[in-house]
Amino acid sequence: MSAGELACIYSILMLHNDGIAITAEKINTILKAAGVTVESYWPSLFAKLAQNKSIDDLVLNVGAAGGAAVAVSALAAAAAGGAAAAAAAAAEAKKEEAKEESDDDMGFSLFD
Repeated sequence: MSAGELACIYSILMLHNDGIAITAEKINTILKAAGVTVESYWPSLFAKLAQNKSIDDLVLNVGAAGGAAVAVSALAAAAAGGAAAAAAAAAEAKKEEAKEESDDDMGFSLFD
């Protein structure tokens, strides 16, 4: 993932956190203030993502699927038109999480 993509993601999160409508112009303003240069299509692509998806749902669902790295990749995949791939990755991570063994199954405990 490029620095430009990450900068756009952070811009969306900042705007959402402040309750400001997410537009390509506002993302560009934040990027310019931060001194980050990105490809010209990234801000509009991420703005379209923010209009079509709930940022709260993306953040909350991805956090339950396995971590920040998955969150960033899911946002980038959804922005690039791969929402189905992000959903599949989240479902796979959820399956792996369900397969974890509990400490009770190991046959010993810390205080034996």
